[in-house]
Amino acid sequence: MPYDDESTLPTDTAPADALAATAAQARSAVLERLVSEDPGRFRVLTGDRPTGRLHLGHYFGTLHNRVRLQELGVEMFVLVADYQVLTDRDVAEDPAGFVEELVLDQLAAGVDPARAVIFTHSAVPALNQLLLPFLSLVSVAELNRNPTVKEEIAHSRQSSVSGLMFTYPVHQAADILFCKGNLVPVGQDQLPHLEVTRTVARRFNDRYGNGTAVFPEPEALLSKAPLLLGTDGTKMSKSRGNAIALAADADETARLIRGARTDAERHITYDPARRPEVSSLVLLAALCQGRPPQQVAEEIGAAGASGLKKCVTEAVNDHFAPIRARRARYAQDRSYLREILREGNERANAVAETTLDEVRRAMNSRC
Repeated sequence: MPYDDESTLPTDTAPADALAATAAQARSAVLERLVSEDPGRFRVLTGDRPTGRLHLGHYFGTLHNRVRLQELGVEMFVLVADYQVLTDRDVAEDPAGFVEELVLDQLAAGVDPARAVIFTHSAVPALNQLLLPFLSLVSVAELNRNPTVKEEIAHSRQSSVSGLMFTYPVHQAADILFCKGNLVPVGQDQLPHLEVTRTVARRFNDRYGNGTAVFPEPEALLSKAPLLLGTDGTKMSKSRGNAIALAADADETARLIRGARTDAERHITYDPARRPEVSSLVLLAALCQGRPPQQVAEEIGAAGASGLKKCVTEAVNDHFAPIRARRARYAQDRSYLREILREGNERANAVAETTLDEVRRAMNSRC
């Protein structure tokens, strides 16, 4: 989570929000220790919207962390949120094709379908049916106050905001709770969404649990994802054409990096506040090389923007060569991708049906 096809940048927070974020960071550090000690006690729900190929911001922001948790032994549910594409779009473009592209990117990054359940919204009816009782547990005022929803509405591509936008956080709650997810990797800006899920779980347990907890209250594992800008110096985004896709070949990568925005200063330094475009490129090279960005900047130094772009191009192409090779190999067998989704959908359906039956019993309803 989130089902976001963009890299997110931090937003200004009020003092109360800042205090909540600080508490979440402290708790997240504790959770990291607990995960390393006993990964089997955790179940993670995470996912993406299939709106196009994933890019380097996605890789360092979310995919790398998914693979890390998977390798630790955490149980993973990876959602392809095809229904949520319509949250801020009037029409879903090439949904079937984008779903396969998204699965390709997941596999290339290292997500293992033998250890992770990869599934789609549209193939799991029982999950989506949870949305109705969950909506009864939150008020319209609470949905209106959600700061993430407000921001998404402000940047919506729709001519008018649909009801799906307001129910988005509750749909996410259904995604997380259908599998009884208790750990959700999120960025700090997504904490309000997760709080809606915690509220839904708590109120359902209080109203229908009869003394038992039907749902866990999932906790946030705050992402330490680096913030990478697009090649134009703005928010990295598929829709803006300023991102380097995981599927990009070496030549395309070199072309995109050559066109990346820098600044007028020749000497390269790592100073994100004063030189965001240059520093983002330095950081990208550092992430690919597994080194501190300050060290990378110091080595480039007087070589200027051309030296920086040469370093970044080599670092990206070296790091992603095996990932791109895996992607190309998987892309040759589309039937394998569909088989992964078929099996993942079957596993997700079994879990969702069990949860929905439990909800019906708790609510004393079989309708």
